[in-house]
Amino acid sequence: MLYEYNLRTTKETLYPISSYVHDAVEKSGIQSGIVIIYCPHTTAGITINENADPDVVSDVIFALNKTFPDRPEFQHAEGNSAAHLKAIAVGPSVTIPIERGRMILGTWQGIYFCEFDPPRNRTFYVKVMAEKTKI
Repeated sequence: MLYEYNLRTTKETLYPISSYVHDAVEKSGIQSGIVIIYCPHTTAGITINENADPDVVSDVIFALNKTFPDRPEFQHAEGNSAAHLKAIAVGPSVTIPIERGRMILGTWQGIYFCEFDPPRNRTFYVKVMAEKTKI
């Protein structure tokens, strides 16, 4: 089952999307399998990280900006090469196992849409797949 979600981003940050993914897994009715969360954009990504302390999100953005600063040497005409580099580092998707109808996430883990080139109207996809059983 494939679910499509839209997100309006306003700033460079990690947007929590766990509730969307939980909703998709629940709607699917799948008890055992995997869920894939995918971002079809080249200046955004998907990650899993701590969801308890909001300072982690600001620290991640701070570190990515230090690691991938905007540079005058960049040649990309749109001027968002640093956003492309951050998206490459984070990656476009994550895969999570499902068991007993629930995602297997750690106590402090949450799923995030990572925006590196705001503001944008973004889309992400959630694909829920059942474990193949032997006949």
